[in-house]
Amino acid sequence: MENLTYYIVFLLMLIIGVFVLKKVAGCMIKFVVTIVLIVVMAALWYFFLREGATPPTL
Repeated sequence: MENLTYYIVFLLMLIIGVFVLKKVAGCMIKFVVTIVLIVVMAALWYFFLREGATPPTL
């Protein structure tokens, strides 16, 4: 009976962990995408839009 209790507790912890991970992962993905977009916009400004900047040559 003791093993059954551990098994049930493990299943509950697994279900709760997956639920929390899904909630946090969705937020983290949005956060990472936002940071990447900010970095890209800052790089575009730095290389192309600041005063006196010359575009890089290929």
